[in-house]
Amino acid sequence: MHILIAEDDEVLADGLCSSMRHQGYAVDHVSDGVKADMILKRAQPFDLVILDLGLPRLDGLSVLRNMRERNRQIPVIILTARDGVGDRVKGLDLGADDYLVKPFSLVELEARVRALLRRGLCGVNPMFSCGTLAFDSVTRRVTINAEPLELTTRELSVLEALMSRIGWVVSKEQLLERMYSYAEEASGNAIEVYIHRLRKKIEPAGVLIRTIRGLGYIIEKSK
Repeated sequence: MHILIAEDDEVLADGLCSSMRHQGYAVDHVSDGVKADMILKRAQPFDLVILDLGLPRLDGLSVLRNMRERNRQIPVIILTARDGVGDRVKGLDLGADDYLVKPFSLVELEARVRALLRRGLCGVNPMFSCGTLAFDSVTRRVTINAEPLELTTRELSVLEALMSRIGWVVSKEQLLERMYSYAEEASGNAIEVYIHRLRKKIEPAGVLIRTIRGLGYIIEKSK
């Protein structure tokens, strides 16, 4: 899951980014509305946007309006220091899915993010399983034989990409998109390291990750 955070308060933005990364999400952060608008025009979609209304250069409502006019139906949580009902109504009317008034609890934000992602998966089973390995894409919980499996954030991102396409080849480029933000440097060698670690950890589940030379990786049951 890939989240965009558009927030100009550096302290708050750092807290939001740390919180979301701790939950296992890839995160990009921008500090003004023009940058947010530009990054949202890219072909690669985000799974969710956390959007401050009081952004400099281009306010959050304008960013949201532009998103919806481009028919981008990405879930949006708006953050605002304005506690007036009119501002919240305007945001919801423009297509926001939820809102939080500052100051707010990070625990509450995390719960709202999970709820929106779950809603976005309506009609789609958020649980993926292969052998005795199971992955809940909403709670980010991985189990083998119903016992929790501890994974790092990067390992979790790789596993999510593979298990959401069980039986299909996933390229290194697709894995990198799940693991890293646009601002981060990444290489195919890093993917190989995480694949190696994952293979060892999921072996007890009767699952293997095969390398398809020149194409990528595929996860499947051991024969």
